[in-house]
Amino acid sequence: MDDVVVVGQIARDLVLVVDEVPGPGGTAAVRERREVLGGKGANIAVGLAQLGAPVALVGVVGDDETGARLLARAGADGIATGGVVVRPDCRTGLIVDVVADGWRYLEDLPEGVLLREDDLPMDLIARAGSVVVQLQQRPEVALKAARAASGRVVLDGAPERLRDELLACAHVVRADHQEAELLTGREITSADDALEAARDLKGLELVAFAVNDVGNVFVWDSGELVLPLGDAEVVDTTGGGDAFVAALTFALTRGDGPEAAARLAVEASGATVGHPGGRPNLTGR
Repeated sequence: MDDVVVVGQIARDLVLVVDEVPGPGGTAAVRERREVLGGKGANIAVGLAQLGAPVALVGVVGDDETGARLLARAGADGIATGGVVVRPDCRTGLIVDVVADGWRYLEDLPEGVLLREDDLPMDLIARAGSVVVQLQQRPEVALKAARAASGRVVLDGAPERLRDELLACAHVVRADHQEAELLTGREITSADDALEAARDLKGLELVAFAVNDVGNVFVWDSGELVLPLGDAEVVDTTGGGDAFVAALTFALTRGDGPEAAARLAVEASGATVGHPGGRPNLTGR
């Protein structure tokens, strides 16, 4: 199988499960605590490695003990980390995921943990069979990474700028409900709305849009597919989209058709939202 490179965010992910979030001056006991390698880029890379893809991660950690631990964890997960920048005088990003009745995010993502254009390992990106570009990065950096790729380019999310330039480089686009509306300039209230919006993005190998409370829609040259939400229990939606992107990219990279890739992506997402935190658990799929 061809190598996959993921360009995206890396952070320490602290997951705290509580019965309820206390009000001002209140306290709550933590029922479950997990500290894992996190951030959207790292989550996608973990999912790809669990599925069996040779994968490399491109991102930034701080020059601190936390960053060193995250790099060690990524290596243990089977992820190549030669493309990860260790930024001097910068603390590693932290995401706190508080899970009670739904989830709440607290983020400490210093400016230094965003990729810069000169951070990108251009040769590594150019050699990859597929490159996932997570669009939480600066649009200029995302565009440089997408243009450097010679293989399939998978865009995850919606950029704040340079939309047309990024789409011109893309083969696959995945967006959640809000991102799909931003990307297409359309209001999406149903699966039919999402299908119509996805059809606007012409010339792509595959477009995948999530629709809140409905499911996921997929559009490609010769077909389309609507996969409704399953009946699996949802504990924490954090990481569901990351697992989705990992499985979709894995399937396409190994040569699956769009429908098979779509079904694997939805299965992977469903497996991830059933536990607290964003780290996927896709081994054996």
